[in-house]
Amino acid sequence: MVTDSRIPGFYKMSIEERRKVLVERTGLSEEELKVLDCGLEISLADKMIENVIGTIQIPLGIATNFRINGKDYLIPMATEEPSVVAAASHAAKLALPEGFTAKSTPPVMRGQLQILQVKDLEEAKNRILKFKGELVKKANRFADILPKIGGGVKDLGVRIVGPPEDSMMVVEFFVDCRDAMGANTVNTILEGIAPEVEQIVQGRVLLRILSNLATERMVKATVLYKKENIGGEEVVDNIVKAYKFAYYDPYRATTHNKGIMNGITAVTLATTNDTRAIEAGAHAYASLTGRYLPLSRWYKNSSGDLVGELEVPIALGIVGGATKTHPVAQLSLKILGVRTANELAEVACAVGLAQNFAALRALATEGIQRGHMELHARNIAIMAGAAGDLVDKIAEQMVKERTIRISRAKELLESTQGKTG
Repeated sequence: MVTDSRIPGFYKMSIEERRKVLVERTGLSEEELKVLDCGLEISLADKMIENVIGTIQIPLGIATNFRINGKDYLIPMATEEPSVVAAASHAAKLALPEGFTAKSTPPVMRGQLQILQVKDLEEAKNRILKFKGELVKKANRFADILPKIGGGVKDLGVRIVGPPEDSMMVVEFFVDCRDAMGANTVNTILEGIAPEVEQIVQGRVLLRILSNLATERMVKATVLYKKENIGGEEVVDNIVKAYKFAYYDPYRATTHNKGIMNGITAVTLATTNDTRAIEAGAHAYASLTGRYLPLSRWYKNSSGDLVGELEVPIALGIVGGATKTHPVAQLSLKILGVRTANELAEVACAVGLAQNFAALRALATEGIQRGHMELHARNIAIMAGAAGDLVDKIAEQMVKERTIRISRAKELLESTQGKTG
């Protein structure tokens, strides 16, 4: 277990030095870290998806300084976007010593049966509810070992959706998936119980599918930033005003939420969980009121300090699927040291809130481009053909000039090479 997530100067270290620190802080062995060099073997990739021709690599970084519910974490984040890992680490540092608090509801997923050709929807609904206990019991026969470990089908509900001329019945089973994300298990349960439901309602089941809007699987993270740690009460006020812009305007809210997902998605990808499901669920949740709203909330407390809250559905797993087969995912989970899927979701939510704060603070003070472009300049230098120490040298010059363009990078590269040629 990580005892201290603070690693001064981590960003200045070489890759070898960072790996050495990981070994010291997490108990990983040098042998275990070798998986970072080979990544995903092509033979394994060929068994994971269809028509495989190769693999693609995304940078995997470590966010430092995170303390969540009193526990320190080093957090693997997989992302191609500059400044994301650095911003999360800095935002987490500013929240110390208290750090973040997070809590989550049980890992319950919703499985849906779409039922057509029902003559009397209200009567059929009442029949389903009459046999509710029996249906839950029978559905659990298809839940594998879940009922034995405290999970399984816990409840069901019935809804009638659509306008009168196109209405249909939806029977929903609520499944506690324990430490799995749950898609395969829920879909298996639905396939198994569908004939029983058809017989009761005298209709035809069409779709049998899990919903990725996991409103029963919610996570909430909270953080308090002391005004003196983030630039004073004026900065607090500006961040609150920036949040209100997102609250009133869906165009701004979209980018606001994208910043949150920069953090959540990076943790999701690092553990090879389903990024599309997490993204879809979050954005659907942001729209549940009929307006697209920011997922987070920021306000000033009576002491003039900044309080942030983020509540979002997050369905992550630590067993099954690619999470169990991908070697880097297994390494990421070991670095995190999470023991349950709920703990992983709480970590992801806290990272999303930290990412959101970092973006809002940058926007409300120096502007988003300064830190972002400093890192982006490196990519431009590489695109221009720079390598080794020249990447940082050319990037630093472009930032100094505030001219971050590939044409300028090429000019600087040619000039530098001419001097050393």
